[in-house]
Amino acid sequence: MNKDLKSEFVETYNNKITRPGSDKLLNYMLSENSDFFTAPSSTRFHGSYEGGLVEHSLNVYHCLEDYLKRQRTKELYKMEYTEESIAIVSLLHDLCKMNFYAVDYRNAKNEKGVWEKVPYYTINDQLPYGHGEKSVYIISGFMRLTREEAFAIRYHMGFSGNEDKNCIGKAFEMFPLAFALSVADMEATYFLEGCPK
Repeated sequence: MNKDLKSEFVETYNNKITRPGSDKLLNYMLSENSDFFTAPSSTRFHGSYEGGLVEHSLNVYHCLEDYLKRQRTKELYKMEYTEESIAIVSLLHDLCKMNFYAVDYRNAKNEKGVWEKVPYYTINDQLPYGHGEKSVYIISGFMRLTREEAFAIRYHMGFSGNEDKNCIGKAFEMFPLAFALSVADMEATYFLEGCPK
């Protein structure tokens, strides 16, 4: 685990998110009941290493901040959100990946051609409640989300998810923060973290 990333996440969270219950959620994320700060972000694509989830969450936060600072976004699209909303949706959009992955082993040849057991990440879903909706569910157990925050987190996968495409388009139309978060998530995944295309 990268202690600098954990420190940056906790500092950003504490500075930006002050909603009632947010302290309890962070305490849970920091507890031994959570692997948020050591979990990967995927099994084999972006962030598929220890600490990948916290790194991805911070990357999405920075991408969303930058996206929403654009003159066009503010003036033409009228996207104005509080620092707290921006932090909540970006830092917590993938909370569903907490306690989601497990380490398993498989046989593979090393550089000398000798078989050895090597670790890899696998999925061990103990709360099969979907993706974005699971993040909303977990967060809602600690603090209230606005409707726009809930829809942003729910539909952050955009058209790359398995959802009904009509629902995604309607959610983006009704809740522009959902579209902005989806853009930030894709930017972080494909450009900052080098997800294979």
